[in-house]
Amino acid sequence: MSAYNPLLRLLRARSAVTLRLCRKVTTWSPVGAAFNAQAVRRSDLFRKNVGLFGVPELSSTEGFDVIQEKALLETDQLVEKACSSSPGAVTVETFDKLSDSLCRVADLADFIKVAHPDPLYREAAEKTCINIGTTVEKLNTNVELCKSLKNLLDNEEIMAKLDPETRRVAELFMFDFEISGIHLDEKQRKEVVNLNVRLLDLSNKFLMGCHMPNRIDKRALPHHIHQHFTNEGNYVQIGGLHADAPDDLVREVAYRIFLYSNGEMMHTLEELLSCRNKLARLVGYQSYSHRALKGTMAKSPDTVMNFLQLLTDKLKDKTEKDFEMMKDMKTKFNPRNTDLMPWDHPYLSGVIRAERFNIEPSLYSPYFSLGACMEGLNSLFMQLFGVSLLAEQLNAGEVWSEDVRKLAVVHETEGLLGYIYCDFFYRPDKPHQDCHFTIRGGRLLDNGQYQLPVVVLMLNLPHPTRSAPTLLTPAMMENLFHEMGHAMHSMLGRTRYQHVTGTRCVTDFAEVPSILMEYFATDYRVINQFARHYQTGQPLPQSMVARLCESKKVCGAADTQLQIFYAVLDQIYHGKPQSRSTTDILIDMQQKYYGLPYVPNTAWQLRFSHLVGYGAKYYSYLMSRAVASMVWRQCFHKDPLSRETGERYRREMLAHGGGKEPMLMVEGMLQKRPSTEDFVDALVSDLDPDFETFIMDSEG
Repeated sequence: MSAYNPLLRLLRARSAVTLRLCRKVTTWSPVGAAFNAQAVRRSDLFRKNVGLFGVPELSSTEGFDVIQEKALLETDQLVEKACSSSPGAVTVETFDKLSDSLCRVADLADFIKVAHPDPLYREAAEKTCINIGTTVEKLNTNVELCKSLKNLLDNEEIMAKLDPETRRVAELFMFDFEISGIHLDEKQRKEVVNLNVRLLDLSNKFLMGCHMPNRIDKRALPHHIHQHFTNEGNYVQIGGLHADAPDDLVREVAYRIFLYSNGEMMHTLEELLSCRNKLARLVGYQSYSHRALKGTMAKSPDTVMNFLQLLTDKLKDKTEKDFEMMKDMKTKFNPRNTDLMPWDHPYLSGVIRAERFNIEPSLYSPYFSLGACMEGLNSLFMQLFGVSLLAEQLNAGEVWSEDVRKLAVVHETEGLLGYIYCDFFYRPDKPHQDCHFTIRGGRLLDNGQYQLPVVVLMLNLPHPTRSAPTLLTPAMMENLFHEMGHAMHSMLGRTRYQHVTGTRCVTDFAEVPSILMEYFATDYRVINQFARHYQTGQPLPQSMVARLCESKKVCGAADTQLQIFYAVLDQIYHGKPQSRSTTDILIDMQQKYYGLPYVPNTAWQLRFSHLVGYGAKYYSYLMSRAVASMVWRQCFHKDPLSRETGERYRREMLAHGGGKEPMLMVEGMLQKRPSTEDFVDALVSDLDPDFETFIMDSEG
């Protein structure tokens, strides 16, 4: 690890020279150059294939069977050790090794099954995920294994001697047992297993259906709008909402057809919700929502609903004004049809933003080349944490696509912290969402060294060309900062146990570091360090940054209210079962928490894919944003480049992963325990206009 220190000094010296030149001739530092240049394909004929992520067995698809068998053999040995050891810290350490052994295979396979361009690799990874998942399910219902942990938790004398992180991890492992029904009799445990198997099938079925297009006979639609959709013989296929289409009719048709109710999907959703409720009740919870919220910042469904209701009340006047603005804009465009409908909201809010602040993404993109943005992140992390991003040379067979880049994350005194694989560019069959994958979690090893974390960041950016590097829109740039927030959460965490490493924490806290990065991405003091025109080297004018920031507040209350509606719907669906359909619930909640009318024969909930991955937790994004806003305003707003504040942020929040109760981390950073009212006030105040922007515009 220490070998990185002289290398780091050398690269810093090179970077300083290059950045000075950059202002005149737009050359780049090593990390900037790595992302602005086109990938050069190297011949692998004479290089040894090291296997995916440097795992030698994964130089071929057969390797999945090998690493799987190795993990299962190690699992058997660790289970035996856990069951035979006396209660103590060793119990938790053994459980964590057991978790790590399985996660190192499952997490890697979970990524490969969605990202690898070769279907044979995807298929092999999928089988591995299923097999490891089956093993985990068996372990979670292993009575002897559970007993070994319970013996520790019931021994107050030994528990009192353990450090807080070890105690918390022991409790988290026990929670996994409890939600698997370990405390039930054999018949009920089998029912829990059967429900989990059924839920997996229903979840997959619902997710597939969420994204399936609907089709309609061409003759049912005016001929002039056929061109906006996919034509398939005598039918028109509609696979999305076409929310950005300027034509009212195109948006309306897309909304009505894409969201048209489907009996089979309706049955799938209702069975999914019913199974979740049965499972939660069986293992001792009032509802699935109560089970899902245990250990979160919110803690209970009542707290979530109070938060969402209070936010609705505080936003009421702003939301009404937003809808009035949209209605006025629609009247201007279409005087014969002035009723504001759900398909109007995203389009008209965008039009109002562009008109009021002259926000055209193509004006900003030349300043946000991918290389410049990566230099900006590198500079920011160095100033806040003393951390550099170093472009690494890839070995043969290490990555799944030739345009993937690898970064070593190196601290100025601690040395190498971990690796980030950057899968940033579009390719066919690649998932279209931007996301962060943990491939290997960090943990303290028996020899005192640290198992370095490995993550992948996945984006869908355009490829560089011969004449220009990849140019990002402001939204793409923010997404890059957001996902890098997740990555640094993984890199800067130094938990003793991988079970709570980095982003392995509760959902309503996990988004805080990534959303906080969005505030850095829109602060001129940060942007001014890297946003340079890729051809001229000219900096992005401060007035353009200010206008961009203010434009986001336009219709922001209505946008937030829509998210509140989704979060409320999620809570009601996962609360106490009701004697009415999911559509009837939606109609009621849409009236109370959104305001725009329900469209007959539509079922938006059948496209709500987040119900699977974020069941009862959709509120998390709003609560995480509230915490991020408070951390930004109180800690970083005065000086976003403060090393002292950056170190405190790492110490209080990032270092612990999920190894510390989330509200304690927030309290440590803010020096107070925030209330629901504090969360709401933070979100509402984010929408207040900055009058300096208007002064700047008038002076310009």
